[in-house]
Amino acid sequence: MAKQRIDHDRLFKELLSTFFEEFLLLFFPNVYEHIDVRHLSFLTEELFTDVTAGEKHRVDLLVETKMKGEDGLVIVHVEHQSYAQRTFPERMFLYFSRLFQKYRRRILPIAIFSYDEHHDEPSSLVVQFPFLTVLDFRYLTVELRKLPWRAYIRQDNPVAAALLSKMGYNEEEKVDVKKEFLRMLVRLELDEAKQRLLFGFFETYLRRSEEEEAKRRNEVSQMETKEAKRVMELIVSYEQRGLEKGIQQGIEQGIKQGMKQGMKQGRQEGIEEGKLDVVKRMLAKGYDVDTIHELTGLPVEKIERVKG
Repeated sequence: MAKQRIDHDRLFKELLSTFFEEFLLLFFPNVYEHIDVRHLSFLTEELFTDVTAGEKHRVDLLVETKMKGEDGLVIVHVEHQSYAQRTFPERMFLYFSRLFQKYRRRILPIAIFSYDEHHDEPSSLVVQFPFLTVLDFRYLTVELRKLPWRAYIRQDNPVAAALLSKMGYNEEEKVDVKKEFLRMLVRLELDEAKQRLLFGFFETYLRRSEEEEAKRRNEVSQMETKEAKRVMELIVSYEQRGLEKGIQQGIEQGIKQGMKQGMKQGRQEGIEEGKLDVVKRMLAKGYDVDTIHELTGLPVEKIERVKG
Protein backbone atom coordinates (compact mmCIF):
# COMPACT_ATOMS: atom_id res chain seq x y z
CA MET A 1 0.00 0.00 0.00
CA ALA A 2 1.34 3.44 -0.96
CA LYS A 3 2.28 5.72 1.91
CA GLN A 4 -0.37 8.36 2.51
CA ARG A 5 0.85 11.83 1.61
CA ILE A 6 0.63 14.41 4.38
CA ASP A 7 -0.79 17.79 3.41
CA HIS A 8 1.65 19.76 5.57
CA ASP A 9 0.49 23.19 4.44
CA ARG A 10 -3.15 22.44 5.24
CA LEU A 11 -2.30 21.15 8.72
CA PHE A 12 -0.15 24.15 9.58
CA LYS A 13 -2.68 26.59 8.14
CA GLU A 14 -5.45 25.07 10.25
CA LEU A 15 -3.31 25.18 13.40
CA LEU A 16 -2.05 28.75 12.91
CA SER A 17 -5.36 30.22 11.80
CA THR A 18 -7.09 28.71 14.85
CA PHE A 19 -4.39 29.87 17.26
CA PHE A 20 -2.85 32.86 15.47
CA GLU A 21 -2.57 35.05 18.58
CA GLU A 22 -0.94 32.21 20.50
CA PHE A 23 1.51 31.66 17.62
CA LEU A 24 2.68 35.27 17.72
CA LEU A 25 2.85 35.31 21.51
CA LEU A 26 4.94 32.11 21.56
CA PHE A 27 7.56 32.93 18.93
CA PHE A 28 7.36 36.70 18.40
CA PRO A 29 6.28 38.39 21.64
CA ASN A 30 7.59 41.75 20.43
CA VAL A 31 5.32 41.55 17.37
CA TYR A 32 2.40 40.48 19.56
CA GLU A 33 2.98 43.49 21.80
CA HIS A 34 2.46 45.88 18.86
CA ILE A 35 -0.34 44.05 16.99
CA ASP A 36 -3.95 44.93 17.80
CA VAL A 37 -5.41 41.41 17.97
CA ARG A 38 -8.94 42.79 18.21
CA HIS A 39 -8.83 43.50 14.49
CA LEU A 40 -7.65 40.18 13.03
CA SER A 41 -9.14 39.23 9.67
CA PHE A 42 -8.04 36.26 7.56
CA LEU A 43 -7.80 37.08 3.86
CA THR A 44 -8.60 34.76 0.98
CA GLU A 45 -5.84 32.61 -0.47
CA GLU A 46 -3.56 34.13 -3.10
CA LEU A 47 -2.38 32.01 -6.02
CA PHE A 48 0.73 33.15 -7.88
CA THR A 49 2.13 31.67 -11.09
CA ASP A 50 5.87 31.44 -11.64
CA VAL A 51 6.01 31.79 -15.41
CA THR A 52 9.73 30.96 -15.62
CA ALA A 53 9.46 27.70 -13.65
CA GLY A 54 5.97 26.88 -14.87
CA GLU A 55 4.72 26.39 -11.29
CA LYS A 56 1.83 27.71 -9.25
CA HIS A 57 2.31 28.66 -5.61
CA ARG A 58 -0.39 29.38 -3.06
CA VAL A 59 0.33 31.77 -0.19
CA ASP A 60 -0.26 29.90 3.07
CA LEU A 61 -1.74 32.46 5.48
CA LEU A 62 -2.59 36.15 5.18
CA VAL A 63 -3.87 38.07 8.19
CA GLU A 64 -5.09 41.65 8.02
CA THR A 65 -4.79 43.60 11.24
CA LYS A 66 -3.81 46.93 12.80
CA MET A 67 -0.90 48.22 14.80
CA LYS A 68 -1.81 49.51 18.24
CA GLY A 69 -2.38 53.26 18.21
CA GLU A 70 -2.59 53.40 14.40
CA ASP A 71 -5.53 53.57 12.01
CA GLY A 72 -4.02 52.01 8.90
CA LEU A 73 -4.18 48.29 8.17
CA VAL A 74 -1.17 45.98 7.88
CA ILE A 75 -0.83 42.39 6.64
CA VAL A 76 0.99 39.51 8.30
CA HIS A 77 2.07 36.84 5.80
CA VAL A 78 2.98 33.44 7.29
CA GLU A 79 4.58 30.90 4.95
CA HIS A 80 5.13 27.28 6.02
CA GLN A 81 7.98 25.32 4.43
CA SER A 82 8.17 21.53 4.87
CA TYR A 83 11.33 20.91 2.81
CA ALA A 84 14.69 22.62 2.19
CA GLN A 85 14.67 24.88 -0.87
CA ARG A 86 17.66 26.89 -2.04
CA THR A 87 15.50 29.55 -3.68
CA PHE A 88 13.12 30.00 -0.76
CA PRO A 89 14.29 33.58 0.06
CA GLU A 90 13.57 34.57 -3.54
CA ARG A 91 10.09 33.08 -3.28
CA MET A 92 9.41 35.01 -0.07
CA PHE A 93 10.45 38.23 -1.80
CA LEU A 94 8.26 37.50 -4.83
CA TYR A 95 5.29 36.88 -2.54
CA PHE A 96 6.04 40.11 -0.71
CA SER A 97 6.30 42.18 -3.89
CA ARG A 98 3.11 40.79 -5.42
CA LEU A 99 1.16 41.18 -2.19
CA PHE A 100 2.41 44.74 -1.84
CA GLN A 101 1.44 45.45 -5.43
CA LYS A 102 -2.09 44.25 -4.73
CA TYR A 103 -2.72 45.65 -1.23
CA ARG A 104 -0.31 48.61 -1.00
CA ARG A 105 0.11 48.11 2.73
CA ARG A 106 2.93 47.30 5.10
CA ILE A 107 3.50 43.54 5.09
CA LEU A 108 5.22 41.52 7.81
CA PRO A 109 6.60 38.24 6.32
CA ILE A 110 7.16 35.21 8.57
CA ALA A 111 8.53 31.80 7.54
CA ILE A 112 8.11 28.65 9.62
CA PHE A 113 10.33 25.67 8.71
CA SER A 114 9.18 22.20 9.79
CA TYR A 115 11.42 19.70 8.00
CA ASP A 116 13.48 17.23 10.04
CA GLU A 117 16.95 18.03 8.71
CA HIS A 118 19.20 20.49 10.49
CA HIS A 119 19.80 23.35 8.10
CA ASP A 120 20.72 27.00 8.58
CA GLU A 121 17.94 28.89 6.85
CA PRO A 122 18.63 32.45 5.69
CA SER A 123 16.21 35.18 6.75
CA SER A 124 16.97 37.70 4.03
CA LEU A 125 17.54 38.27 0.34
CA VAL A 126 20.23 40.77 -0.58
CA VAL A 127 20.92 42.17 -4.06
CA GLN A 128 23.96 44.40 -4.18
CA PHE A 129 26.89 45.79 -6.13
CA PRO A 130 30.26 46.91 -4.77
CA PHE A 131 28.91 50.45 -4.91
CA LEU A 132 25.21 49.96 -4.02
CA THR A 133 22.88 47.67 -2.09
CA VAL A 134 19.80 47.53 -4.28
CA LEU A 135 17.73 45.25 -2.06
CA ASP A 136 17.92 44.12 1.57
CA PHE A 137 14.71 42.13 2.11
CA ARG A 138 14.26 40.51 5.53
CA TYR A 139 11.68 38.21 7.12
CA LEU A 140 11.12 36.56 10.50
CA THR A 141 11.80 32.82 10.82
CA VAL A 142 11.03 29.85 13.06
CA GLU A 143 13.14 26.71 12.57
CA LEU A 144 11.27 24.09 14.57
CA ARG A 145 13.87 21.34 14.51
CA LYS A 146 16.37 23.62 16.23
CA LEU A 147 14.06 24.32 19.18
CA PRO A 148 14.67 22.38 22.46
CA TRP A 149 11.27 20.85 23.15
CA ARG A 150 11.71 20.75 26.94
CA ALA A 151 11.93 24.56 26.98
CA TYR A 152 8.28 24.77 25.85
CA ILE A 153 6.45 22.25 28.05
CA ARG A 154 5.76 24.73 30.87
CA GLN A 155 3.99 27.14 28.56
CA ASP A 156 0.21 26.90 28.49
CA ASN A 157 0.15 27.58 24.79
CA PRO A 158 -1.72 25.30 22.34
CA VAL A 159 0.70 26.04 19.50
CA ALA A 160 3.63 24.98 21.69
CA ALA A 161 1.79 21.75 22.55
CA ALA A 162 1.12 20.83 18.92
CA LEU A 163 4.58 21.80 17.67
CA LEU A 164 6.39 19.66 20.25
CA SER A 165 5.91 16.99 17.59
CA LYS A 166 8.23 18.87 15.20
CA MET A 167 10.87 20.18 17.62
CA GLY A 168 14.35 18.89 18.41
CA TYR A 169 13.81 15.60 20.22
CA ASN A 170 15.63 12.32 19.53
CA GLU A 171 14.15 8.84 19.12
CA GLU A 172 14.72 7.96 22.79
CA GLU A 173 12.66 10.98 23.88
CA LYS A 174 9.51 10.28 21.84
CA VAL A 175 7.61 8.74 24.75
CA ASP A 176 8.49 11.69 27.01
CA VAL A 177 7.39 14.16 24.34
CA LYS A 178 3.99 12.47 24.04
CA LYS A 179 3.55 12.36 27.82
CA GLU A 180 4.31 16.08 28.18
CA PHE A 181 2.01 16.89 25.26
CA LEU A 182 -0.85 15.14 27.06
CA ARG A 183 -0.10 17.05 30.26
CA MET A 184 -0.17 20.33 28.36
CA LEU A 185 -3.45 19.43 26.68
CA VAL A 186 -5.05 18.66 30.04
CA ARG A 187 -3.88 21.98 31.51
CA LEU A 188 -5.19 23.98 28.54
CA GLU A 189 -8.79 22.81 29.09
CA LEU A 190 -9.82 23.55 25.49
CA ASP A 191 -13.14 22.71 23.90
CA GLU A 192 -13.50 19.38 22.11
CA ALA A 193 -12.95 20.74 18.58
CA LYS A 194 -9.68 22.43 19.49
CA GLN A 195 -8.50 19.39 21.45
CA ARG A 196 -9.18 17.25 18.40
CA LEU A 197 -7.21 19.66 16.19
CA LEU A 198 -4.15 19.58 18.48
CA PHE A 199 -4.35 15.82 19.01
CA GLY A 200 -4.67 15.14 15.29
CA PHE A 201 -1.79 17.47 14.42
CA PHE A 202 0.50 15.92 17.04
CA GLU A 203 -0.37 12.33 16.12
CA THR A 204 0.31 13.04 12.44
CA TYR A 205 3.93 13.97 13.09
CA LEU A 206 4.92 11.92 16.12
CA ARG A 207 4.15 8.28 15.46
CA ARG A 208 5.12 5.59 17.95
CA SER A 209 5.68 1.86 17.82
CA GLU A 210 3.48 -0.50 19.84
CA GLU A 211 6.32 -0.83 22.37
CA GLU A 212 6.59 2.95 22.74
CA GLU A 213 2.83 3.25 23.11
CA ALA A 214 2.80 0.65 25.88
CA LYS A 215 5.64 2.49 27.65
CA ARG A 216 3.72 5.76 27.39
CA ARG A 217 0.61 4.21 28.94
CA ASN A 218 2.70 2.80 31.78
CA GLU A 219 4.27 6.19 32.49
CA VAL A 220 0.88 7.89 32.47
CA SER A 221 -0.37 5.40 35.04
CA GLN A 222 2.51 6.44 37.33
CA MET A 223 1.57 10.13 37.29
CA GLU A 224 -0.06 11.80 40.27
CA THR A 225 -3.52 10.20 40.61
CA LYS A 226 -5.66 13.20 39.61
CA GLU A 227 -3.43 14.12 36.66
CA ALA A 228 -3.24 10.51 35.46
CA LYS A 229 -7.05 10.25 35.57
CA ARG A 230 -7.51 13.37 33.46
CA VAL A 231 -4.87 12.30 30.94
CA MET A 232 -6.43 8.85 30.57
CA GLU A 233 -9.88 10.40 30.13
CA LEU A 234 -8.45 12.54 27.34
CA ILE A 235 -6.79 9.57 25.63
CA VAL A 236 -9.90 7.40 25.87
CA SER A 237 -12.09 10.26 24.63
CA TYR A 238 -9.88 10.80 21.58
CA GLU A 239 -9.60 7.12 20.79
CA GLN A 240 -13.34 6.71 21.32
CA ARG A 241 -13.85 9.24 18.53
CA GLY A 242 -11.44 7.18 16.44
CA LEU A 243 -13.47 4.11 17.30
CA GLU A 244 -16.70 5.77 16.21
CA LYS A 245 -15.07 6.93 12.98
CA GLY A 246 -13.77 3.42 12.32
CA ILE A 247 -17.21 1.94 12.92
CA GLN A 248 -18.81 4.50 10.59
CA GLN A 249 -16.26 3.71 7.89
CA GLY A 250 -17.01 0.04 8.39
CA ILE A 251 -20.72 0.76 8.03
CA GLU A 252 -20.16 2.68 4.79
CA GLN A 253 -17.87 0.01 3.40
CA GLY A 254 -20.26 -2.71 4.43
CA ILE A 255 -23.17 -0.93 2.79
CA LYS A 256 -21.21 -0.64 -0.45
CA GLN A 257 -20.27 -4.31 -0.34
CA GLY A 258 -23.75 -5.32 0.69
CA MET A 259 -25.64 -3.52 -2.07
CA LYS A 260 -25.89 -6.75 -4.06
CA GLN A 261 -26.94 -8.84 -1.05
CA GLY A 262 -29.27 -6.37 0.57
CA MET A 263 -28.84 -3.10 2.43
CA LYS A 264 -29.74 -4.50 5.82
CA GLN A 265 -27.22 -7.31 5.70
CA GLY A 266 -24.53 -5.00 4.34
CA ARG A 267 -25.08 -2.49 7.14
CA GLN A 268 -24.82 -5.16 9.83
CA GLU A 269 -21.67 -6.63 8.32
CA GLY A 270 -20.19 -3.16 8.05
CA ILE A 271 -20.80 -2.42 11.71
CA GLU A 272 -19.30 -5.77 12.71
CA GLU A 273 -16.22 -5.36 10.49
CA GLY A 274 -15.68 -1.81 11.75
CA LYS A 275 -15.81 -2.89 15.37
CA LEU A 276 -13.49 -5.85 14.88
CA ASP A 277 -10.94 -3.67 13.11
CA VAL A 278 -10.98 -1.21 15.99
CA VAL A 279 -10.69 -4.05 18.53
CA LYS A 280 -7.50 -5.23 16.82
CA ARG A 281 -6.02 -1.73 16.99
CA MET A 282 -7.00 -1.26 20.63
CA LEU A 283 -5.49 -4.62 21.60
CA ALA A 284 -2.28 -3.63 19.81
CA LYS A 285 -2.17 -0.46 21.92
CA GLY A 286 -2.44 -2.39 25.15
CA TYR A 287 -6.11 -1.93 26.11
CA ASP A 288 -7.47 -4.69 28.29
CA VAL A 289 -10.48 -6.78 27.27
CA ASP A 290 -12.89 -5.19 29.78
CA THR A 291 -12.14 -1.66 28.57
CA ILE A 292 -12.61 -2.71 24.93
CA HIS A 293 -15.89 -4.39 25.84
CA GLU A 294 -17.09 -1.20 27.54
CA LEU A 295 -16.19 1.02 24.59
CA THR A 296 -17.33 -1.20 21.70
CA GLY A 297 -20.19 -3.15 23.23
CA LEU A 298 -18.82 -6.38 21.76
CA PRO A 299 -19.12 -9.54 23.86
CA VAL A 300 -16.04 -10.39 25.93
CA GLU A 301 -15.93 -13.82 24.28
CA LYS A 302 -15.65 -12.31 20.80
CA ILE A 303 -12.89 -9.93 21.91
CA GLU A 304 -11.03 -12.86 23.49
CA ARG A 305 -11.24 -14.70 20.16
CA VAL A 306 -9.75 -11.72 18.34
CA LYS A 307 -7.03 -11.48 20.98
CA GLY A 308 -6.19 -15.12 21.02
